[in-house]
Amino acid sequence: MDVNQLPLALRWPRRQRFEHFHAGENAAAVAAVQRTVEGGDAPWVFLAGPAGSGKTHLLAAACQAASEAGKRVQYLPLRALRGPAEQAIRGSGGCDLLALDDVDALAGEREAEHALFDLYNRCRAEGATLLFAGSEPPAQLGLTLPDLRSRLGMCTLAMLRPLSEAERRDVLRTRAQARGIELDDAVLDWLFAHHARDLGALSELLDEIDRASLAAKRRVTVPFVRNLLRGGA
Repeated sequence: MDVNQLPLALRWPRRQRFEHFHAGENAAAVAAVQRTVEGGDAPWVFLAGPAGSGKTHLLAAACQAASEAGKRVQYLPLRALRGPAEQAIRGSGGCDLLALDDVDALAGEREAEHALFDLYNRCRAEGATLLFAGSEPPAQLGLTLPDLRSRLGMCTLAMLRPLSEAERRDVLRTRAQARGIELDDAVLDWLFAHHARDLGALSELLDEIDRASLAAKRRVTVPFVRNLLRGGA
């Protein structure tokens, strides 16, 4: 397997599971992905949404769930590939479920688009399942191969909406409380004003705050967090 693919023997992010996805208005999209993972005649799914809407989280959750069900799984992050996309795509497959992230990264790359078209047909013939994610629906990704646009357009389109700031604040506060951390409004205000606001980045920051506060045996305040992010604590 190409090193840019993530075998399930490696540890997946522990929070990127279905039960840790705060669906909000995206419940229908989550349900569509879960049905695909369960197999049967469920259609393949194309997840579309802006950065921070949870596309990668849902693909990882699908991979983890399928792996735990005894299925062979591959995940291919197309934007993060270090080598030619065409080569990585043609080297993929031979599994039960394949998740392809950032399909829009292939737009205008003729050979890579043809490789994905061939992979789509091969997986369909082999009875494998494909899941896709991109910033826009297939017709709006700028793909130049009409047959590929047509194939991707046959998938169930699941549009994802990013959580509002109020929803992200609630999720972060709840996750902090589960760790015994009290994040008051002043701390949340400061975090949202001085740090990346997507839930993934905020969750990683919460891990860092948790470790630092335990080590220092201090409660979480604005001065504590400010000092932590400046390299102290």
